[in-house]
Amino acid sequence: MSARDNTTIKAIVFDLDGVIIDSEQIWNRVRESLVRERGGRWHDHAHQDMMGMSSQEWSRYMHEVLGLPDSPPAISTEVVHRMETTYRHELPLMKGAVQAVERLADHWPLAVASSSNRPLIDLVLEIAGLARRFAVTISSEEVLRGKPAPDVYREAARRLHVDPTYCVAIEDSQNGFLSAKAAGMRVIAIPNRRYPPDRKALAVVSTVLDSLDKLTLEAVKRS
Repeated sequence: MSARDNTTIKAIVFDLDGVIIDSEQIWNRVRESLVRERGGRWHDHAHQDMMGMSSQEWSRYMHEVLGLPDSPPAISTEVVHRMETTYRHELPLMKGAVQAVERLADHWPLAVASSSNRPLIDLVLEIAGLARRFAVTISSEEVLRGKPAPDVYREAARRLHVDPTYCVAIEDSQNGFLSAKAAGMRVIAIPNRRYPPDRKALAVVSTVLDSLDKLTLEAVKRS
């Protein structure tokens, strides 16, 4: 660790998809179904391409690259509607997510910095009973650029009134690691098993854990 000691950790910033909820495959299924229904051109790398994008970015990608005839705002609205329906039926919480949030919330202020749309962030935290635990939540649709740009993490730190260098980000994806690191944060990686990050991306993280059960106070302090 650098000259900073463990006491300089002042806030924790969680990603949502792949960290708190096991949702990447749901995003994939919903967007692929919509593209195929509307006569678009889905391809095998589409989901990887869209991971971390803001809603404005991925809806434009679906329109321009995947050939969906609907406008980007209409695409975003429809995808969010289908995601909300799925979450209300059964919320795919990651194993140990609630307990990990509760553990850390007793010691540091928490934020969510997510590529999900605002309505989905609010719905997930409400259903999971975690909304009260987060001082700040921010969607990448509320900043200029999505991940891997640092905008969403920088804005989370700004709203927490904490310098990013005193924040630890909890992430699962390649673009998430790069985003948080570019913002100046230390990064704890819990790699997504379905869409594993490459070694180059993992090289920027401070700590790699294999589950949320390992996300303890000691693990954060060692990051």
